[in-house]
Amino acid sequence: MDSHVDHRSWLRAALAVFAVGWGANQFAPLLFLYRTEQGLSQSDVTAMFSVYIVGLLPTLLVAGRWSDRNGRRVLMRPVLVLSLVATVCMFFGPQDPLWLYAGRFLAGLASGAAFGAGSAWVRELSAGDPPGTGARRAAIALTGGFGLGGLVAGLIGQWVPAPMISPYVPHLVLGAVALVAAWNAADPYQPSGQTAPSPLLPASAGRRRFLLGVAPWAWLVFGCASMSFAVLADLLGGDAWGMPTAYAGVMVGVTLGSGVLIQPVIRRLAETAPASRPPIVGLAAASLGMAAGAILAAASGLPGRALWLLPVAVLLGIGYGTLLVAGLVEVELQAGPRDHAGLVAVFYVIAYLGMATPYVVAELSRFGGPVPWIAVISVVCALLIPLTGRQLR
Repeated sequence: MDSHVDHRSWLRAALAVFAVGWGANQFAPLLFLYRTEQGLSQSDVTAMFSVYIVGLLPTLLVAGRWSDRNGRRVLMRPVLVLSLVATVCMFFGPQDPLWLYAGRFLAGLASGAAFGAGSAWVRELSAGDPPGTGARRAAIALTGGFGLGGLVAGLIGQWVPAPMISPYVPHLVLGAVALVAAWNAADPYQPSGQTAPSPLLPASAGRRRFLLGVAPWAWLVFGCASMSFAVLADLLGGDAWGMPTAYAGVMVGVTLGSGVLIQPVIRRLAETAPASRPPIVGLAAASLGMAAGAILAAASGLPGRALWLLPVAVLLGIGYGTLLVAGLVEVELQAGPRDHAGLVAVFYVIAYLGMATPYVVAELSRFGGPVPWIAVISVVCALLIPLTGRQLR
Protein backbone atom coordinates (compact mmCIF):
# COMPACT_ATOMS: atom_id res chain seq x y z
CA MET A 1 0.00 0.00 0.00
CA ASP A 2 1.32 3.47 -0.87
CA SER A 3 2.00 5.62 2.17
CA HIS A 4 0.76 8.81 0.55
CA VAL A 5 -2.34 9.22 -1.57
CA ASP A 6 -3.19 12.81 -2.42
CA HIS A 7 -6.63 13.94 -3.53
CA ARG A 8 -5.55 14.17 -7.18
CA SER A 9 -4.15 10.64 -7.50
CA TRP A 10 -7.37 9.41 -9.07
CA LEU A 11 -6.69 11.67 -12.08
CA ARG A 12 -3.64 9.60 -13.03
CA ALA A 13 -5.60 6.36 -12.91
CA ALA A 14 -8.50 7.97 -14.79
CA LEU A 15 -6.10 9.19 -17.49
CA ALA A 16 -4.85 5.61 -17.90
CA VAL A 17 -8.40 4.30 -18.37
CA PHE A 18 -9.23 7.22 -20.71
CA ALA A 19 -6.16 6.49 -22.87
CA VAL A 20 -6.95 2.79 -23.23
CA GLY A 21 -10.58 3.62 -24.08
CA TRP A 22 -9.36 6.09 -26.73
CA GLY A 23 -7.19 3.42 -28.34
CA ALA A 24 -10.04 0.92 -28.28
CA ASN A 25 -12.40 2.91 -30.52
CA GLN A 26 -10.19 4.99 -32.82
CA PHE A 27 -10.64 2.39 -35.58
CA ALA A 28 -14.44 2.60 -35.68
CA PRO A 29 -14.90 5.68 -37.95
CA LEU A 30 -12.29 4.46 -40.45
CA LEU A 31 -14.24 1.48 -41.79
CA PHE A 32 -15.49 3.36 -44.87
CA LEU A 33 -11.96 4.61 -45.52
CA TYR A 34 -10.42 1.14 -45.43
CA ARG A 35 -13.13 -0.18 -47.75
CA THR A 36 -12.75 2.56 -50.36
CA GLU A 37 -9.01 3.33 -50.16
CA GLN A 38 -7.62 -0.14 -49.45
CA GLY A 39 -10.28 -2.16 -51.27
CA LEU A 40 -11.28 -4.26 -48.25
CA SER A 41 -14.73 -5.84 -48.20
CA GLN A 42 -17.53 -5.08 -45.75
CA SER A 43 -16.91 -8.48 -44.14
CA ASP A 44 -13.18 -7.71 -43.81
CA VAL A 45 -13.57 -4.38 -42.01
CA THR A 46 -16.37 -5.58 -39.73
CA ALA A 47 -14.30 -8.67 -38.85
CA MET A 48 -11.43 -6.34 -37.91
CA PHE A 49 -13.81 -4.26 -35.82
CA SER A 50 -15.22 -7.35 -34.10
CA VAL A 51 -11.95 -9.26 -33.46
CA TYR A 52 -11.48 -6.73 -30.66
CA ILE A 53 -13.87 -8.73 -28.50
CA VAL A 54 -11.84 -11.94 -29.04
CA GLY A 55 -9.04 -10.27 -27.11
CA LEU A 56 -11.33 -8.43 -24.70
CA LEU A 57 -13.56 -11.20 -23.34
CA PRO A 58 -10.96 -13.53 -21.77
CA THR A 59 -9.05 -10.69 -20.14
CA LEU A 60 -12.28 -9.13 -18.91
CA LEU A 61 -12.99 -12.33 -16.98
CA VAL A 62 -9.44 -13.05 -15.82
CA ALA A 63 -7.62 -9.73 -15.36
CA GLY A 64 -9.93 -8.35 -12.67
CA ARG A 65 -9.50 -11.49 -10.58
CA TRP A 66 -5.72 -11.32 -11.08
CA SER A 67 -5.62 -7.68 -9.96
CA ASP A 68 -7.68 -8.60 -6.89
CA ARG A 69 -4.78 -10.84 -5.87
CA ASN A 70 -1.86 -8.66 -6.99
CA GLY A 71 -2.97 -4.99 -7.14
CA ARG A 72 -4.12 -2.50 -9.76
CA ARG A 73 -1.02 -0.54 -10.78
CA VAL A 74 1.10 -3.63 -11.37
CA LEU A 75 -1.44 -4.73 -14.01
CA MET A 76 -2.08 -1.33 -15.58
CA ARG A 77 1.58 -0.67 -16.38
CA PRO A 78 1.90 -3.41 -19.03
CA VAL A 79 -1.66 -2.75 -20.16
CA LEU A 80 -0.79 0.84 -21.12
CA VAL A 81 2.26 -0.42 -23.03
CA LEU A 82 0.11 -3.04 -24.79
CA SER A 83 -2.41 -0.37 -25.80
CA LEU A 84 0.41 1.61 -27.46
CA VAL A 85 1.73 -1.50 -29.21
CA ALA A 86 -1.77 -2.10 -30.60
CA THR A 87 -1.79 1.39 -32.12
CA VAL A 88 1.69 0.90 -33.60
CA CYS A 89 0.36 -2.22 -35.35
CA MET A 90 -2.39 -0.13 -36.96
CA PHE A 91 0.28 2.03 -38.66
CA PHE A 92 1.24 -0.96 -40.80
CA GLY A 93 -2.37 -1.65 -41.86
CA PRO A 94 -1.97 -0.12 -45.35
CA GLN A 95 0.86 -2.61 -46.02
CA ASP A 96 -0.97 -5.73 -44.87
CA PRO A 97 -4.48 -6.08 -43.38
CA LEU A 98 -3.14 -8.67 -40.94
CA TRP A 99 -1.62 -5.79 -38.96
CA LEU A 100 -5.11 -4.36 -38.50
CA TYR A 101 -6.37 -7.67 -37.13
CA ALA A 102 -3.37 -7.82 -34.77
CA GLY A 103 -3.86 -4.23 -33.61
CA ARG A 104 -7.55 -4.71 -32.93
CA PHE A 105 -6.91 -7.97 -31.05
CA LEU A 106 -4.22 -6.38 -28.87
CA ALA A 107 -6.47 -3.36 -28.22
CA GLY A 108 -9.10 -5.83 -26.98
CA LEU A 109 -6.59 -7.49 -24.63
CA ALA A 110 -5.62 -4.10 -23.20
CA SER A 111 -9.24 -3.00 -22.85
CA GLY A 112 -10.39 -6.15 -21.07
CA ALA A 113 -7.74 -5.61 -18.41
CA ALA A 114 -8.13 -1.84 -18.13
CA PHE A 115 -11.91 -1.67 -17.94
CA GLY A 116 -12.12 -3.84 -14.83
CA ALA A 117 -8.87 -3.26 -12.94
CA GLY A 118 -8.47 0.33 -14.12
CA SER A 119 -12.01 1.27 -13.13
CA ALA A 120 -11.48 -0.36 -9.72
CA TRP A 121 -8.27 1.67 -9.35
CA VAL A 122 -10.13 4.94 -9.99
CA ARG A 123 -12.86 3.99 -7.50
CA GLU A 124 -10.34 3.08 -4.78
CA LEU A 125 -8.42 6.33 -5.25
CA SER A 126 -11.73 8.19 -4.82
CA ALA A 127 -12.49 6.51 -1.50
CA GLY A 128 -12.55 9.76 0.47
CA ASP A 129 -15.13 11.38 -1.80
CA PRO A 130 -18.96 11.08 -1.62
CA PRO A 131 -20.45 7.65 -2.42
CA GLY A 132 -20.67 6.94 -6.14
CA THR A 133 -18.01 9.51 -7.07
CA GLY A 134 -15.40 6.92 -7.96
CA ALA A 135 -17.77 4.88 -10.11
CA ARG A 136 -18.89 8.02 -11.94
CA ARG A 137 -15.29 9.10 -12.55
CA ALA A 138 -14.38 5.67 -13.90
CA ALA A 139 -17.42 5.61 -16.20
CA ILE A 140 -16.69 9.11 -17.54
CA ALA A 141 -13.04 8.24 -18.17
CA LEU A 142 -13.92 5.05 -20.02
CA THR A 143 -16.81 6.37 -22.09
CA GLY A 144 -15.05 9.69 -22.69
CA GLY A 145 -12.02 7.93 -24.13
CA PHE A 146 -14.21 5.60 -26.16
CA GLY A 147 -16.25 8.47 -27.63
CA LEU A 148 -13.54 11.09 -28.15
CA GLY A 149 -11.15 8.53 -29.65
CA GLY A 150 -13.66 7.74 -32.38
CA LEU A 151 -14.68 11.37 -32.93
CA VAL A 152 -11.13 12.72 -33.24
CA ALA A 153 -9.97 9.82 -35.43
CA GLY A 154 -12.87 10.46 -37.81
CA LEU A 155 -12.13 14.18 -38.10
CA ILE A 156 -8.39 13.61 -38.62
CA GLY A 157 -9.00 10.80 -41.11
CA GLN A 158 -11.19 13.13 -43.17
CA TRP A 159 -8.99 16.22 -43.36
CA VAL A 160 -5.37 15.38 -42.44
CA PRO A 161 -2.90 13.83 -44.94
CA ALA A 162 -2.14 10.09 -44.71
CA PRO A 163 -5.71 9.34 -43.56
CA MET A 164 -5.01 5.68 -42.74
CA ILE A 165 -2.06 6.57 -40.48
CA SER A 166 -2.58 10.04 -39.02
CA PRO A 167 -5.75 9.19 -37.00
CA TYR A 168 -3.60 6.97 -34.76
CA VAL A 169 -1.01 9.65 -33.87
CA PRO A 170 -3.09 11.30 -31.07
CA HIS A 171 -3.30 8.00 -29.20
CA LEU A 172 0.45 7.53 -29.30
CA VAL A 173 0.89 10.93 -27.66
CA LEU A 174 -1.96 10.44 -25.17
CA GLY A 175 -0.91 6.88 -24.35
CA ALA A 176 2.69 7.94 -23.70
CA VAL A 177 1.56 10.76 -21.39
CA ALA A 178 -0.78 8.38 -19.53
CA LEU A 179 1.99 5.79 -19.18
CA VAL A 180 4.34 8.33 -17.56
CA ALA A 181 1.59 9.79 -15.36
CA ALA A 182 0.24 6.45 -14.13
CA TRP A 183 3.52 4.54 -13.78
CA ASN A 184 4.11 5.58 -10.15
CA ALA A 185 0.55 6.63 -9.28
CA ALA A 186 -0.63 5.59 -5.83
CA ASP A 187 -2.21 2.16 -5.45
CA PRO A 188 -4.09 1.96 -2.13
CA TYR A 189 -5.45 -1.52 -2.79
CA GLN A 190 -4.18 -4.19 -0.40
CA PRO A 191 -4.42 -7.71 -1.85
CA SER A 192 -5.98 -10.13 0.59
CA GLY A 193 -3.32 -12.76 0.00
CA GLN A 194 -5.96 -15.46 -0.50
CA THR A 195 -5.01 -17.92 -3.20
CA ALA A 196 -8.18 -20.02 -3.26
CA PRO A 197 -9.62 -19.67 -6.78
CA SER A 198 -13.12 -18.33 -7.09
CA PRO A 199 -15.43 -19.86 -9.72
CA LEU A 200 -15.21 -18.26 -13.15
CA LEU A 201 -19.02 -18.13 -13.34
CA PRO A 202 -20.79 -17.17 -10.10
CA ALA A 203 -23.85 -19.12 -9.00
CA SER A 204 -26.09 -16.09 -9.56
CA ALA A 205 -25.32 -16.25 -13.30
CA GLY A 206 -27.22 -19.53 -13.51
CA ARG A 207 -30.42 -18.32 -11.89
CA ARG A 208 -33.57 -17.93 -13.93
CA ARG A 209 -33.88 -14.19 -13.23
CA PHE A 210 -30.48 -13.53 -14.82
CA LEU A 211 -30.70 -16.12 -17.60
CA LEU A 212 -34.12 -14.94 -18.82
CA GLY A 213 -34.36 -11.43 -17.38
CA VAL A 214 -30.95 -9.96 -18.28
CA ALA A 215 -28.83 -12.23 -20.50
CA PRO A 216 -31.18 -12.18 -23.55
CA TRP A 217 -30.83 -8.41 -24.00
CA ALA A 218 -27.40 -7.67 -22.49
CA TRP A 219 -25.70 -8.00 -25.90
CA LEU A 220 -27.79 -5.05 -27.12
CA VAL A 221 -25.75 -2.67 -24.91
CA PHE A 222 -22.94 -2.60 -27.46
CA GLY A 223 -25.16 -4.02 -30.18
CA CYS A 224 -26.96 -0.65 -30.24
CA ALA A 225 -23.74 1.37 -30.16
CA SER A 226 -21.94 -0.60 -32.87
CA MET A 227 -25.05 -0.71 -35.06
CA SER A 228 -25.07 3.09 -35.06
CA PHE A 229 -21.44 3.94 -35.78
CA ALA A 230 -20.07 0.76 -37.39
CA VAL A 231 -23.03 -0.36 -39.53
CA LEU A 232 -25.43 2.49 -40.29
CA ALA A 233 -22.77 5.23 -40.46
CA ASP A 234 -20.80 3.04 -42.88
CA LEU A 235 -23.85 2.24 -45.02
CA LEU A 236 -24.87 5.91 -45.27
CA GLY A 237 -21.35 7.37 -45.40
CA GLY A 238 -21.49 7.70 -49.18
CA ASP A 239 -24.30 10.27 -48.80
CA ALA A 240 -22.41 12.36 -46.22
CA TRP A 241 -21.53 15.29 -48.50
CA GLY A 242 -18.14 13.83 -49.41
CA MET A 243 -17.08 13.54 -45.74
CA PRO A 244 -17.76 9.89 -44.85
CA THR A 245 -14.94 9.51 -42.32
CA ALA A 246 -15.75 12.70 -40.42
CA TYR A 247 -19.41 11.69 -40.53
CA ALA A 248 -18.61 8.33 -38.96
CA GLY A 249 -16.58 10.06 -36.25
CA VAL A 250 -19.48 12.39 -35.46
CA MET A 251 -21.80 9.36 -35.25
CA VAL A 252 -19.47 7.82 -32.64
CA GLY A 253 -19.63 11.02 -30.59
CA VAL A 254 -23.41 11.42 -30.92
CA THR A 255 -24.14 7.78 -30.07
CA LEU A 256 -21.89 7.51 -27.04
CA GLY A 257 -22.63 11.07 -25.91
CA SER A 258 -26.36 10.31 -25.89
CA GLY A 259 -25.64 7.15 -23.92
CA VAL A 260 -23.72 9.08 -21.28
CA LEU A 261 -26.32 11.84 -20.95
CA ILE A 262 -29.23 9.42 -20.45
CA GLN A 263 -27.53 7.43 -17.68
CA PRO A 264 -28.30 9.77 -14.73
CA VAL A 265 -31.96 9.83 -15.81
CA ILE A 266 -32.11 6.03 -15.89
CA ARG A 267 -30.38 5.76 -12.50
CA ARG A 268 -33.11 7.96 -11.01
CA LEU A 269 -35.78 5.90 -12.79
CA ALA A 270 -34.28 2.71 -11.37
CA GLU A 271 -34.59 4.11 -7.84
CA THR A 272 -38.32 4.86 -8.11
CA ALA A 273 -39.80 2.55 -10.78
CA PRO A 274 -40.34 -1.24 -10.90
CA ALA A 275 -37.21 -3.24 -11.77
CA SER A 276 -38.50 -4.04 -15.26
CA ARG A 277 -38.99 -0.39 -16.28
CA PRO A 278 -35.38 0.62 -17.18
CA PRO A 279 -34.65 -2.37 -19.47
CA ILE A 280 -38.07 -2.00 -21.14
CA VAL A 281 -37.29 1.67 -21.88
CA GLY A 282 -33.93 0.63 -23.29
CA LEU A 283 -35.40 -2.13 -25.44
CA ALA A 284 -38.06 0.22 -26.78
CA ALA A 285 -35.39 2.76 -27.78
CA ALA A 286 -33.31 -0.02 -29.34
CA SER A 287 -36.26 -1.38 -31.32
CA LEU A 288 -37.26 2.06 -32.63
CA GLY A 289 -33.65 2.93 -33.47
CA MET A 290 -33.07 -0.32 -35.35
CA ALA A 291 -36.37 0.06 -37.26
CA ALA A 292 -35.59 3.66 -38.22
CA GLY A 293 -32.06 2.63 -39.22
CA ALA A 294 -33.42 -0.12 -41.48
CA ILE A 295 -35.79 2.35 -43.15
CA LEU A 296 -32.96 4.83 -43.79
CA ALA A 297 -30.67 2.13 -45.14
CA ALA A 298 -33.41 1.09 -47.57
CA ALA A 299 -34.32 4.65 -48.65
CA SER A 300 -31.35 5.23 -50.96
CA GLY A 301 -33.03 8.16 -52.74
CA LEU A 302 -34.15 10.05 -49.63
CA PRO A 303 -32.83 13.66 -49.67
CA GLY A 304 -30.57 14.41 -46.70
CA ARG A 305 -30.59 10.75 -45.72
CA ALA A 306 -27.27 11.03 -43.87
CA LEU A 307 -28.63 13.86 -41.72
CA TRP A 308 -31.63 11.76 -40.68
CA LEU A 309 -29.24 9.28 -39.10
CA LEU A 310 -28.47 11.79 -36.32
CA PRO A 311 -31.76 11.27 -34.41
CA VAL A 312 -31.43 7.53 -35.04
CA ALA A 313 -27.95 7.63 -33.47
CA VAL A 314 -29.46 9.42 -30.47
CA LEU A 315 -32.11 6.68 -30.12
CA LEU A 316 -29.52 3.91 -30.34
CA GLY A 317 -27.30 5.82 -27.91
CA ILE A 318 -30.21 6.00 -25.47
CA GLY A 319 -30.68 2.25 -25.93
CA TYR A 320 -26.99 1.67 -25.19
CA GLY A 321 -26.86 3.90 -22.09
CA THR A 322 -30.19 2.75 -20.69
CA LEU A 323 -29.49 -0.97 -21.05
CA LEU A 324 -26.01 -0.53 -19.57
CA VAL A 325 -27.38 1.12 -16.41
CA ALA A 326 -30.36 -1.26 -16.27
CA GLY A 327 -28.05 -4.27 -16.41
CA LEU A 328 -25.67 -3.01 -13.74
CA VAL A 329 -28.55 -2.10 -11.43
CA GLU A 330 -30.19 -5.49 -11.91
CA VAL A 331 -26.88 -7.30 -11.35
CA GLU A 332 -26.46 -5.42 -8.07
CA LEU A 333 -29.95 -6.55 -7.02
CA GLN A 334 -29.36 -10.17 -7.98
CA ALA A 335 -25.81 -10.76 -6.74
CA GLY A 336 -24.65 -11.40 -3.20
CA PRO A 337 -21.61 -9.62 -1.72
CA ARG A 338 -19.32 -12.51 -2.65
CA ASP A 339 -20.24 -12.78 -6.31
CA HIS A 340 -21.12 -9.20 -7.27
CA ALA A 341 -17.85 -8.60 -9.16
CA GLY A 342 -18.17 -11.97 -10.89
CA LEU A 343 -21.72 -11.30 -12.07
CA VAL A 344 -20.73 -7.82 -13.28
CA ALA A 345 -17.97 -9.47 -15.34
CA VAL A 346 -20.45 -11.95 -16.85
CA PHE A 347 -22.84 -9.12 -17.72
CA TYR A 348 -20.05 -7.18 -19.42
CA VAL A 349 -18.95 -10.26 -21.38
CA ILE A 350 -22.46 -10.64 -22.82
CA ALA A 351 -22.71 -6.88 -23.38
CA TYR A 352 -19.45 -6.78 -25.33
CA LEU A 353 -20.55 -9.71 -27.48
CA GLY A 354 -22.81 -7.12 -29.08
CA MET A 355 -19.72 -5.60 -30.71
CA ALA A 356 -19.81 -8.58 -33.07
CA THR A 357 -23.14 -7.27 -34.44
CA PRO A 358 -21.52 -5.47 -37.43
CA TYR A 359 -19.74 -8.66 -38.49
CA VAL A 360 -22.87 -10.80 -38.11
CA VAL A 361 -24.93 -8.31 -40.13
CA ALA A 362 -22.21 -8.15 -42.82
CA GLU A 363 -22.15 -11.93 -43.16
CA LEU A 364 -25.94 -12.24 -43.21
CA SER A 365 -26.10 -9.43 -45.79
CA ARG A 366 -25.04 -11.98 -48.40
CA PHE A 367 -28.65 -13.15 -48.15
CA GLY A 368 -30.77 -10.18 -49.15
CA GLY A 369 -28.60 -7.26 -48.05
CA PRO A 370 -28.34 -5.64 -44.59
CA VAL A 371 -31.80 -4.05 -44.36
CA PRO A 372 -33.85 -7.20 -43.57
CA TRP A 373 -31.41 -8.23 -40.85
CA ILE A 374 -31.42 -4.82 -39.17
CA ALA A 375 -35.22 -5.06 -39.23
CA VAL A 376 -35.01 -8.54 -37.67
CA ILE A 377 -32.98 -7.13 -34.76
CA SER A 378 -35.66 -4.46 -34.29
CA VAL A 379 -38.31 -7.17 -34.02
CA VAL A 380 -36.16 -9.17 -31.59
CA CYS A 381 -35.85 -6.08 -29.36
CA ALA A 382 -39.63 -5.66 -29.38
CA LEU A 383 -40.21 -9.34 -28.53
CA LEU A 384 -37.79 -9.12 -25.60
CA ILE A 385 -39.95 -6.44 -23.92
CA PRO A 386 -42.70 -8.77 -22.64
CA LEU A 387 -40.19 -11.51 -21.75
CA THR A 388 -38.15 -9.07 -19.68
CA GLY A 389 -41.25 -7.59 -18.07
CA ARG A 390 -42.38 -11.03 -16.90
CA GLN A 391 -38.99 -12.12 -15.54
CA LEU A 392 -38.23 -8.89 -13.67
CA ARG A 393 -41.75 -8.32 -12.35
